[in-house]
Amino acid sequence: MNLSSPLARQMKARDKDMVPRFLVQAMFGLMLVSLALVSYARITDMPRSGTPSIDPIVAERSVTFGGDRSSGIRLYDENGVQIASSKTNKAGFIDVVWVSMSRERLVQRTDPAAPFRIVRREGGRIDVIDDSTGWQLELIGYGSDNIAAFARLLG
Repeated sequence: MNLSSPLARQMKARDKDMVPRFLVQAMFGLMLVSLALVSYARITDMPRSGTPSIDPIVAERSVTFGGDRSSGIRLYDENGVQIASSKTNKAGFIDVVWVSMSRERLVQRTDPAAPFRIVRREGGRIDVIDDSTGWQLELIGYGSDNIAAFARLLG
């Protein structure tokens, strides 16, 4: 393209002003300041201030998964008695939790048949905790039917 053409000069001028140099410098400055603050906090072992408090557990139940995707995922209690299935009572969310937990167990190479816990916390929140991997799912914002699929198991 010939730089003497009016269109070429216009494009060159437009490209220069697309993102002002000041904004680019400010963006990198904010990144450096953020990195410095986080580094300082980590090096000096400052306590974490933005972490939520964890309410004590008021009810819990140890369960295991069984079945497969085609026939439905089933939950069994400590005695091996089936207590729930992903194919009944709008409990398809059990399948979703099984997939997530199975993936985490595969990644960490832990026993895929290990029991996990369903807990109710003091504030009423329901959590699914896998002690074999440290994986935890806080059932907040998943919809009433999905939360109820696990809340029913606690009575």
